[in-house]
Amino acid sequence: MRVAQLRRFGALIIAAMVLAIPAWSGAAAEDGWPRTFVNVDGSTTEIPKKPERILSTSVAITGPLLAIDAPVIASASAGNGTFFAQWAEVATQHGVENVWPAGTVDLEAVYAVRPDLIVVAASGAGSATDQIDAFRQVAPTILVSDGNETWQELATQLGKASGLEEQASAAIADFDAYVADAREKITVPEGTANIISFHGPGRPNQIARAGGAHASLLTALGFTMEDPDPAWHTQANNRGDFVWAPYENLVDLTSQTTFLLQVDDSKAAAFLDDPVLANVPSVRTGQVYGLGVNSFRIDPFSGREIVDGIVAKFGK
Repeated sequence: MRVAQLRRFGALIIAAMVLAIPAWSGAAAEDGWPRTFVNVDGSTTEIPKKPERILSTSVAITGPLLAIDAPVIASASAGNGTFFAQWAEVATQHGVENVWPAGTVDLEAVYAVRPDLIVVAASGAGSATDQIDAFRQVAPTILVSDGNETWQELATQLGKASGLEEQASAAIADFDAYVADAREKITVPEGTANIISFHGPGRPNQIARAGGAHASLLTALGFTMEDPDPAWHTQANNRGDFVWAPYENLVDLTSQTTFLLQVDDSKAAAFLDDPVLANVPSVRTGQVYGLGVNSFRIDPFSGREIVDGIVAKFGK
C-alpha cells in the first residue's frame, strides 16, 4: 500500500474512532465528573457522578453537610441515639434516617439506604474507620477529618466531594456576615477570655486553644482569647483545638472572662462557687457564662446559637 493510501486509511480510522466516542463522555468531562477526592490519609477516592444519596457515618459531619444543602439521606447519631439538637429539626425536614448511634455500625443499614457516597470521620467517637473497606464495597467512600478543622474547612472539603462548591462558599459567606453583624452589636468585656469544658476534679477539663474553632469564633466577635499552656495536655496526641488539662491547672488561667461549654448561664454556678477556683480572675470579676447547651461542637447551626447568646449577653 502506498504512503498516500496509508495516510488516507489512517485518517479514516481516526475519524471513525472519534465518531465512536459516546456523546456523554464530553458532557461528563465538562461538568466535572468523575472526580478524584483526596482523603485525609492521603489516599484517593474516585466519585463517578454527582452524589444524590449521601450517608454520613459521623454525626459531627452531618451538620456541615446539611448546611451546604447536600443530599443526606442517612446519618449516624450521637452516642445517646439522637441527632445533635441544633440541627435535628432540619434533619427531620429533610427526611434523614437515623441509622445507628456513635460507637456502632450497622452494615445492613448501609445497604438498605443505598448510598452513592459514604462519608467517614477519621477520628472521634463517631469514627468508623475500621469499617471503611466494607463501606467501599457498597459505594464510593471518603475519609475526612473533623477534629481540629473548623466547620468552614470541613464544608469546603465536603463541597468538593459532592459538587456543591458554590453552596459551601455561600454558607460560609452567610455565616461570616452573620458574625460580622453581631460584632457590631456588642461591647466586648475588657481583658482576655477563655473557654472551658468544666468537669471539676478527677477528670480532664478541656480548655479551648486560640487557634481552634471555638476560640476562632469568639475572636471573630472581637474577643482576645487566652491560649492555655500545651504542657498541661494529658492526652497522648496534641490537638490544635483543645488542651485536656488537669483540674489543678485551671487556677493558672488569667482571663477576666470565662465561657463554659455545653451549659447555659444557669450552670455557671458550679464554676463560680468552686472554692479552689475562688481566685481565678473570671471568678473574682463574676464574669463566667455558659456558651450554650449545644456549644461543644461548632457547626453553622450551633455557631449561630452561640453568636445569638453572645449578643444577648453583651449587646450595646
